[in-house]
Amino acid sequence: MRERTDLPAHQFEDVDQQHEASRLGMWIFLATEILFFGGMFTGYALYRSLYPAAFADASRTLEIVLGATNTMVLIGSSLTMAMAVHAAQVGRRKALTGFLLATIGLGLAFLAIKGIEYAHKFEHHLVPGSAFIYTDRFGPQAQLFFSFYFVMTGMHALHMVIGVCLLAALVAKSLRNRFSSAYYTPVELIGLYWHFVDIIWIFLFPLLYLIDRH
Repeated sequence: MRERTDLPAHQFEDVDQQHEASRLGMWIFLATEILFFGGMFTGYALYRSLYPAAFADASRTLEIVLGATNTMVLIGSSLTMAMAVHAAQVGRRKALTGFLLATIGLGLAFLAIKGIEYAHKFEHHLVPGSAFIYTDRFGPQAQLFFSFYFVMTGMHALHMVIGVCLLAALVAKSLRNRFSSAYYTPVELIGLYWHFVDIIWIFLFPLLYLIDRH
């Protein structure tokens, strides 16, 4: 028998109040995430202003085709996530499940491409540490650039993994017919999270890959 999902938790007066409280909680969480990534962006911008030539030189070793491909993948995933939210709002369970699976597929594609890019960095000894090799005169500053690169893209990838896991949980609930046009709050909230992670990459791509590209 289908579990009722149109009843609010005991601490809320009605479903609308629960929905608004959940949305507020997600926006507060995303605000803390903005502060988290904002600190990294600020540090990167500071050191880039101190060593512009070194950062530009190191940036040219990044594979812009892979970065651009991942950008398109995430833009596509934002579209499928938006379609999933819409399907949930109008009570189209099969469409909801399909769009969630498509978003998961695009998220996994992003992670696979990023894994290939990381593998190339290890192969060419561009990972900060004792094995780091950079033949140009900008060696120490280039290592600083790659430190920012791996920390920033690594944290973004971690958020992607979390997002994929959350989407998988939504798929499981959708298959059990847990969502309807009266109750789709989890889909909407995870959609907000997914769009946030996509936007972070939209900032990372030009900051890291497009420095002084002519």
